[in-house]
Amino acid sequence: MSREFDPIELEICWQSLIATVNEQARALQRSAFSPIVREAGDLANAVFDRRGRMVAQAVTGTPGHINSLAMAVANILEVHPVDTLEPGDVLITNDPYKTAGQLLDVTVLVPVWRAGRLIALFGSTIHHTDVGGYGIGAGGRDVFEEGLWIPIVKLMKRGERNDDVWSFILSNVRQPDHMAGDLHAQMASGEIGAQRLLALCDRHGLDDIEDLADEIITRSEAATRSVIRSLPAGTYRSSAVLDLADGSRIDIVCALTVDSDAGTITVDYTGSSPASPWGINVVRNYTHAYTTFTVRSVLSPDIPNNHGSLAPIEMVAPEGSIVNAVPPQPGTARHVVGMFLPNALLKALAQVQPDQAMAEGSGAVWTMQVSGNHDDGSPFITAMFTYAGGVGARATKPGLDACSYPTGVAAVPIEVVEASAPIRFTRKALRPGSGGSGRQTGGLGQTIEFAVDTTRPWQLNAVTSRLAEPPQGVFGGEPGAAGRFSVNGEPVTTQARITLQPADVVRLDLPGGGGYGAAGAINEEGLS
Repeated sequence: MSREFDPIELEICWQSLIATVNEQARALQRSAFSPIVREAGDLANAVFDRRGRMVAQAVTGTPGHINSLAMAVANILEVHPVDTLEPGDVLITNDPYKTAGQLLDVTVLVPVWRAGRLIALFGSTIHHTDVGGYGIGAGGRDVFEEGLWIPIVKLMKRGERNDDVWSFILSNVRQPDHMAGDLHAQMASGEIGAQRLLALCDRHGLDDIEDLADEIITRSEAATRSVIRSLPAGTYRSSAVLDLADGSRIDIVCALTVDSDAGTITVDYTGSSPASPWGINVVRNYTHAYTTFTVRSVLSPDIPNNHGSLAPIEMVAPEGSIVNAVPPQPGTARHVVGMFLPNALLKALAQVQPDQAMAEGSGAVWTMQVSGNHDDGSPFITAMFTYAGGVGARATKPGLDACSYPTGVAAVPIEVVEASAPIRFTRKALRPGSGGSGRQTGGLGQTIEFAVDTTRPWQLNAVTSRLAEPPQGVFGGEPGAAGRFSVNGEPVTTQARITLQPADVVRLDLPGGGGYGAAGAINEEGLS
């Protein structure tokens, strides 16, 4: 017999679940070794029922991680079904094609047991500092060159370390202490979530969370379908162009179909560019993650993000294309395309709900990783550090400065980056005039300059974009400024890792967002 929840008890249980996953995330962020997790919040945490459905997510983290995790758990449980697991087991993988699209993102799944029965799972995905291989960058020729591939295996078995798994992981990374520390942080955060969930079950007399999950997921799905049914039916088409440092061009083409009768939205990326030889290819999970996030952020941002609210949003992505990579296509820098996808999709959504539209922004954060040797010969390597350009303008507000939509990753503070390696920053400032003009102005990009204090050559893995094609405005708004990536004043024209000299100065001029509406106009029609 199913348990029924009155509205008050349901709200109490829901808020308790949210508090639980938020505490899980805070514990992970406080104890992580990687600065990109600890300082920038590049992580995802969520609780799943025994059927592998995401019930609640933490408010921290990135859409690319959290919505990929929502899809990944079902893939993990296909290999290790819940009925085959035992108390004390912990699962791990970084299979990019089944999880978040790059080897550096490692997913750990901690089951919760009550009276000898698995009742839930706490999942986390975080960006690890290093998994061997090429490192942060787009230069890997295939996934095998990009780093260590961890299949879906047990990290812990019946509460004991699975020594063979730990050995092959830690033997293949440059900083085994950091890797081990981050894995322990992921497991510990899952255990905290488990303790809090069991306390919730005790308070409300629950043997498991299946009925609670059904109630939350069913309500979320119904609310999402109701919003979609209120929209004008039809197919709305759009596209956007992304350019890279080497001059190559990526076309993202999408058709958004609203089925008002079924209460579904289908986003079809047929016509988008084929897979790239660079490591910027996006796996289906990651494309789905930013697709669902963009649609929901425009249409239903107040509805909880879980299995139910994601279900009515369907996606078509041609296999082997830039938005649905297959093995062994490389994808360490898949965020370049994945975070750019909303620029195309928002144009289609603008035709459905113009008041909720947003002009194109800079898209993906620019990522940097520096490595080399100290003067005494000892090696150094930084964790990934990121910078954002301007966000596109909205109907009633200007775009945000140096705050890239759609990711939730913050910039790692300069002091933290400088403490991790002999990097010296000489400039960090907003970029005047980089936002596109319009009735509402696009957000400003920023300028960053840095050098490395060393007497030896050093290496830079830099992932940049939008260096020629600027972010476009909507409804008559002007484009923002394109970006510029230079060393000693000369443009860099490769996506691969570059070797620099001790006196070299790197400069990043990030793009600004596009404007919304023609300047001085009251009513706007059409997309620019």
